[in-house]
Amino acid sequence: MTALRFPDPQLGCEAVLLRPWREADGPGIVLAFSDPVMQEFSWRTDPYTETDARDYLTEQEEARLRGDELSFALVAPGNQSVVLGSLSLAEVRLDRGCAAIGYWLAPRARGRGVATRAVRLLARWAFAELGLARIELTCGPDNAASKRVAERCGFTREGLLRSHVPFQGARRDSVMYSLLPGELR
Repeated sequence: MTALRFPDPQLGCEAVLLRPWREADGPGIVLAFSDPVMQEFSWRTDPYTETDARDYLTEQEEARLRGDELSFALVAPGNQSVVLGSLSLAEVRLDRGCAAIGYWLAPRARGRGVATRAVRLLARWAFAELGLARIELTCGPDNAASKRVAERCGFTREGLLRSHVPFQGARRDSVMYSLLPGELR
């Protein structure tokens, strides 16, 4: 597998810019993962440390080089030093034409349409430039905000994956969504 390349030019709109992660983003990641809402829906460790953030950034770059994942920092177009969240195209299987999309938002970015706009930008690019035929999205059944993003972008709910993933010392169900070319809203 060959390394995935970041879009050139960068993907963005008036509300959000998708850019590669930087080492300097570590404190922003730690701050985001200290939020109670993030801790409720995240499988990451608590407390989340600067070492965890550095490890996360290293893992993201290694996955990109393997061709498995492309992870972006979500930032405001006018202030790229403030991390609003993350958006990833993961489980990339170009030979099968599919990938999964995932995201999280820092508290300051919630309720402003940042995730919806970012998902639309990345999905449009992935269909056009990577030739994907399917993008999947999973989230916890109780994650109403994440489900709203999926539905606003045109994803179709396919069902419930029971005991789908390890989560906070147990197993969690996941709601499965998919998006096909031409369905993006």
